[in-house]
Parts: sequence; structure tokens; C-alpha cells
Amino acid sequence: MLLRLMLVCIPLALVARWLGFPPLLVFGLAAVSVMPLAELMGEATEVFARRFGPTVGGLLNATLGIAPEVIICILGLRNGLHEVVKASITGSILANLLLGLGLAMVIGGRRHGFQSFDKLHAGLNAGLLVLASIGLIVPAVFHHISSVHDERFSIETALVLLVVYGLSVWFTLKGGRQQWENPQAELNAESARLPHTPHWSQGKALGILAAATCTLALVSEVLTASLEPAAHALGLSATFSGVVLLAIVGNAGEILNAVRFAREDQMDVAFSIAVGAGIQIALMVAPLLVLVSLLMGRPMNLVFTPFEVISVVIAVIITARLTSDGKCHWMEGVLLLGVYVILALAFFDLPDSAATGG
Repeated sequence: MLLRLMLVCIPLALVARWLGFPPLLVFGLAAVSVMPLAELMGEATEVFARRFGPTVGGLLNATLGIAPEVIICILGLRNGLHEVVKASITGSILANLLLGLGLAMVIGGRRHGFQSFDKLHAGLNAGLLVLASIGLIVPAVFHHISSVHDERFSIETALVLLVVYGLSVWFTLKGGRQQWENPQAELNAESARLPHTPHWSQGKALGILAAATCTLALVSEVLTASLEPAAHALGLSATFSGVVLLAIVGNAGEILNAVRFAREDQMDVAFSIAVGAGIQIALMVAPLLVLVSLLMGRPMNLVFTPFEVISVVIAVIITARLTSDGKCHWMEGVLLLGVYVILALAFFDLPDSAATGG
């Protein structure tokens, strides 16, 4: 009920921005607005999780949940803020893999003890995360060896990543699902564990999910516009604001929904949302932005700064290591959160001059 009341913050944020209220107030109202929208997206996702299983439900939630991040990045490209866009991509990967999954493990583990998720699905995601790391490492190394064909090599790499990601989605929905899941047993188990699932039709759930996503995208645009002045008022650097603050806000929907499902002992869905969103950012959003930037006449490459690459590789390694057995507990979540805090502190202390480049 309280979250429903928070929906009033959406028009308040829009009005506050239109009337020129202080950026901190606008930012705060918009940030609060994300919470009820994430709750609606979570409830709609439960309908699809009950009907099609946690893998499809989590994939759908993660896909629609990254819409605000895509909008934020496109707006940044339009304004020529390529380094800010790259920082946002880096931050989104870190926020989902470390913060989102870490919080889900801690809250779910403290309430239910050991939780489990599909081991083979986790293995596939680990492989995709490794590919994401390679997609960042190789262009960076190539840039230092020969920067003559940076743009062409980035386009070629982007196409490879998109093709592999598309095939992985097909495999998850069609080919692999029959191998790693018992569909009927899964659906029965999910129905038994979803006593509070709203009794919406699939059409209504999809409509609510789409409406919440569009509204979340609008709120994210308000957040983006107010971020820089709000960060300046708080004395935060541009690097920290992009990699940490903007990433948390832009991915708040996925983070909150991952925690929601873990709290309800649906770790399969939580895992699909948190890790799936990180994979989508790396293998779908980043490559798409490379291609979109060409159409906009503002080409962006996949050459990230050394510290951004190192951060993502660290996140991938520990996430893959801790999820490889298909089981988790709250202490593993603490480990993920610890890594996130260390990286966030590093970006906080990192001068903007040291973070530019690529």
C-alpha cells in the first residue's frame, strides 16, 4: 500500500522539474518514484513466471528493466557524452552483478537460509559474462597496439556480441530449457510458491509491465537531467556520479525486483533478473549503442578505460565463481557487496582526469 502511495511522486517530480525546483529535490522525488514502478514490474513478472517459469519471467523483467538505461545512454550519445555513456555501461554491469545480486543473496539468505537456482543456467550465464569481459578487454588491448582501426574493430566486435547474445536467448527459450528444466514440475512449484501473485490476465500483466517500463523511462530522463547539478551540490565527482550514482538509479528497477523475488524464495527469478540484466547491458546494449552512434553521426567505440575494464573483469570473476554451484547463502551476498563497495570507493577517489580516455 505504501509503495502505491509513492506513485504520487511521479507527477510531483515532473512538476518540480518544470517549475525549476532545486535539483536535489527533483532527483529525490524521481528516485523515490522508481520504487513503486519496480513493484508493479515485479508483480507483472510474477504472472509470467507462474505461466512460463522463472527463466522467461526473469528474462522479460530484465529486458524491459534496462529500457531506462538505454534511454539514458542514447541521450548521452546525442549530446556527445561518449565517456559518460561508457561509465554508465560499466556502472550498470557492476550494479547488477555485485549490488543487485549481492543484496538479493543477503536478504533472501537471511530469510530462507540456503537458496538454489538452476546450475546449468548459471553455467551458461558465466560463459556469457566471460564473453562480455573479452568484449571489453580485446578492444582496449587493440587500441594500445594500433588505434588506426578502432572504430571498425568495435563495429565488428559489436556484431559478434549481438549474434552470440541472440543465439543465447534462443537457446534459453527454445533449445536449452528442455534440457535443464522440467517445465511442468517447474510451473507447479512456482504456482505453489506464489500465493500473492496478482490474478491478472497475461494481456493485463503485459500492459502493466509496458506502462511501468515507459513511465520508468520517463522518470529516468528526469533523473538524468537532475543528476549533474545534484551531484555537484553534493560534491561528487563526475566519474563517481556516472559509474555509481547514475548506474544505481538507472538500474533500480532490476535491483529492487531481484531483491523482491529473493525475499520470496524465488532465487531462480532473482538470479535471472540480476545476472541477466548485467549480461544484456554488456552483450546487447553496449553493442547496439555502437551501431546507433553510427546512425547518429557520433561514432562510439568499445574502448573503455583500463580501470573500467579491470572493474568489470573483477565483477565477472567473483560472480561466476560464487554462482557456479547453483546455490547461495547470505555470506556470499556479503562478499559481492564488499567487492562493490571497494570498487565504488575507488571510483569515488579516482580523479576525473585519470578516468577519461578510451
